[in-house]
Amino acid sequence: DFHQDPRSLETDLDECRRACADLVCCPDTEEIFPEGCATFVEVEGLSSVLEGKFRPGHFRGVATVVLKLLNSTSPDVAYFGRKDYQQQILIRKMCADLQLPVMIRTCPTVREPDGLALSSRNRTLNDEQRQSALLLSQSLKLAKEQLLAGETNLDAVRQTMLTHLSSDSAVSVDYATIAHPESLEEITEPLPEMVALVAARVGPARLIDNLPIRLKRR
Repeated sequence: DFHQDPRSLETDLDECRRACADLVCCPDTEEIFPEGCATFVEVEGLSSVLEGKFRPGHFRGVATVVLKLLNSTSPDVAYFGRKDYQQQILIRKMCADLQLPVMIRTCPTVREPDGLALSSRNRTLNDEQRQSALLLSQSLKLAKEQLLAGETNLDAVRQTMLTHLSSDSAVSVDYATIAHPESLEEITEPLPEMVALVAARVGPARLIDNLPIRLKRR
């Protein structure tokens, strides 16, 4: 996926200038992973579920490169997007376990007006595929609506998500589930706070999305 993701450094730098960024850290691969590099970081448990199950070794790379970034820049605060929900949870856990002096803050998912979560991979979709991709955010909203309406059968909620995603043959589902917001373990009954997560392939892109769900107090 790393080699397939669209890259637009100049466009990114323009965005940084408009945001009044003072510095940009943009090392090349050889600087981060010099020849002979043999040390890696792995967060057990979180690395093997959901995205980790479908992308073995992915989070070992994420944890390692983020640790290198934090060590080389020594930030007080680091910001990560909620769209990559599992990633920001894993990074937060890594920083806590290794006692890194950095605060991890999670930024809300940014969406298009029709609900599609912003992602560089959206650029690879044609108009028809982009329309199919809307099923991801729609399935999350369906899950939230059912749970807020009092549904307690989580298997039924998961099936609703899966049925909606599978209604379009252009969408190939990897997972659609409700999980604990910290451990990301699948839960068997509703919690005061939980998260719905989906992953699917649409055309050339593998897309992920999620929606935190907080039940109203009665």
